[in-house]
Amino acid sequence: MQDNLDPSDFWEHCEYARQHYVEDSPTGETVARVEASLGYRLPAAYLELMRSQNGGSPLQKSHHTSQPTSWAEDHIAITGVFAIGHSKPYSLCGERGSRFWIDQWGYPAIGVYFADCPSAGHDMLCLDYRACGPRGEPTVVHVDQGRDFAITLVAPSFRPSSMDSSRITPSTAADSARLDISVTASASQNEAPH
Repeated sequence: MQDNLDPSDFWEHCEYARQHYVEDSPTGETVARVEASLGYRLPAAYLELMRSQNGGSPLQKSHHTSQPTSWAEDHIAITGVFAIGHSKPYSLCGERGSRFWIDQWGYPAIGVYFADCPSAGHDMLCLDYRACGPRGEPTVVHVDQGRDFAITLVAPSFRPSSMDSSRITPSTAADSARLDISVTASASQNEAPH
């Protein structure tokens, strides 16, 4: 994750997010319990971001994609990022957490669903562990229920940072602030599982 991330530059402060997404900063015990429940080790950058604020709505709501999705020709939109915890509806192990989308909506069991989109469940962002195993460094994918659960690569790793606004087309200029899940592969991507 980028050094010296200022949470006020990343997170939108709104009552809806506080009620449905944001939990207390995760303790080591909480992280261990959530990872055990999910069956996956969470990326270090995700843990670091959640220590700045545990879940919520990002100020930057869109991310560029190289392939069209049901949302747009050149980007996806994000409503919220799930907290590491159990108590809020949109936390990783909450009422509408990762397992809910797999068990109730039929999303493929490829990893951890960590962010929802404005479609109210018809597309999601997932940490995809298929290539790396449950303890490796996952890619980030967009899974589109409306397109027979089509999977689109968003980034080779999870890494919040600012994006170059030149990557957004004029049709999406009003939505130019967005969440970048970095296209810079991390060195740990090639590590063997621990």
